[in-house]
Formats: sequence, C-alpha cells, structure tokens
Amino acid sequence: MGFAALLAGFFLTGCEDVIDLETQTGPRQLVVDGWITNQAGPQTIKLTWSASYFDNTPAKPVLNAEVVIRDDRGTIYEFEDSLGNGQYIWQKAGDTLGHVGRKYTLTIKQGAETFTSSTEIRRVPAVDSIVYTKEKLPFEPDKGPREGYVAEFYARDFVGEGDTYWIKPVIRGKAEVQRATSISIAYDAAFGAGAPSDGLIFILPLRQSITTDSLYSAGNQIGVELHSITNEAFEFLKQIREQAGNGGLFATPIANIRSNVVNANPAGPKALGFFGASAISRMETTIDPAKARPEED
Repeated sequence: MGFAALLAGFFLTGCEDVIDLETQTGPRQLVVDGWITNQAGPQTIKLTWSASYFDNTPAKPVLNAEVVIRDDRGTIYEFEDSLGNGQYIWQKAGDTLGHVGRKYTLTIKQGAETFTSSTEIRRVPAVDSIVYTKEKLPFEPDKGPREGYVAEFYARDFVGEGDTYWIKPVIRGKAEVQRATSISIAYDAAFGAGAPSDGLIFILPLRQSITTDSLYSAGNQIGVELHSITNEAFEFLKQIREQAGNGGLFATPIANIRSNVVNANPAGPKALGFFGASAISRMETTIDPAKARPEED
C-alpha cells in the first residue's frame, strides 16, 4: 500500500469509531507565572495549581504562600496576596525592583514545600525608530481584499554574542501577545544561535513581527517593547511556541515544558511555569499616511 493510500485509510477508519480515552489525573503541581522588570510600579508573581488536561475550569489560585525575592545585593522584596486571588504583588512608592545587571532569587514557601528560582536582568538596546509601509494583500475568500500598513521597528543588537530578546507589539498603548504561536524571540539579531548576526540590526522578519494578523489602519496607535531575556528564558519561550504549533498528523505528544522553579526537597513535588526578568525599551507612534513609506513594487 502506498503512503497516500495509507493516509486515506487512516482518515477513513478514524471517522468510524468513537474512542473513549481513560486518562489519569496526575498530581497537583504549583504553577509559577512570574516576570519582573526594570520598570517602575508594582511587580506580580502569579501562583496557581495545575489541573488535568481536559479540565476547562479556571485555574485555582495558590493561597497563603510566602513569596519573596532577594537580589544579589541582599535587598529583600516581599510580595503579598492582598486580594486572595493568587496574585502576589510587590509595590513600594518611589522604588523600583528590577535593575540591569543584578541577579534575583525567588523563594516560594507553600505548606511544607520551599521552591526557588534565579534569574538576572540583562542589557537591552534602545529602539531607534518605527516605520510603516502601505501594502495591499491578495484577495482571500474569508477576508476579501485587504489594504493597510505593515509596521516594523529598528534596533541594533549589542556587540557580544548571546544576547536574547522577546519582541512584543504594542497596540493601543498595551504590550500584548495574542497567542503563543506568535511569540517573537531573537538570539542576537536573528532567530537563533549560529547566525552571523551579532551586533547587527534585527533582521526583517523580526522587525515586522510587531505587525499582527491584520494590517494596521491610519490613525492606529502602534509600537514595540523590546525585552531583554536570559538564554534560559529564550529556550522556554521557544518551546511554548513549538508546543502551541504542534498539530496535525505528525504532531508529537504534548509534554510539560521544563520549569526553572526547583523544589528544595528533591523528593518533593515538582513545579511548573517560569520565573524571568527583563529590561525593557519601548517606542510608540501613530500611523500617519503622510509619513508612510511608499509601497514596494
């Protein structure tokens, strides 16, 4: 039987029977969603409990935990869950938690378990400019003719190999990633290690990654946030993007992505999630047709 016939047989037989899968519920695990920055204002560490794969209910918050961050100069930052929703917040008027060049250790005490994780805030280049070009995209049956603006930013990677970044579009004043498959990360000024991109301007696909699924319109407020991240965070985000796009006939089994949060007791329950840190450079603009670059032929 040829390969094409094998695939056809797979789909035909796959539609005949309903298969009920009996899945085991694994142990409940601590999930850490923590990312500190060098920006002034409150910093948040969100703690929830893991759930089974087919559980669509909201994640349950982790309550009554002790959450602190200590930097490499001995300063301690205490986080409080004042609303009882699992979001542990540090806030102190006139103070900033994150600083470029410093290292930070997160400690979470929950019940009898103690979890720790360490990270650092690395340098980030300034965003030089944002430009936009008017373009017409081909007709699509579900979208019709499309015309609008493709935006891109310009920034130059630092000299010295191994700088890694997370590029986020800013739309209407808010930096947001619409879905995991659109995570845009850079190693030096390209997609990954090994490319001769150290110290160069970010490559075109990365520069244009701030243009989301739809073209922008005149008058839209757009921008970019460039986050410095560690190499460990780069790999974590890359795996999230790969898992989110893992589908189709040849998809690999879904697995938990390795966390950088470690239980002090090697025999104790493991944690999920990630603790990271970033310095941020940001630029915003409003699309003005009079300032748009001419459409390329």
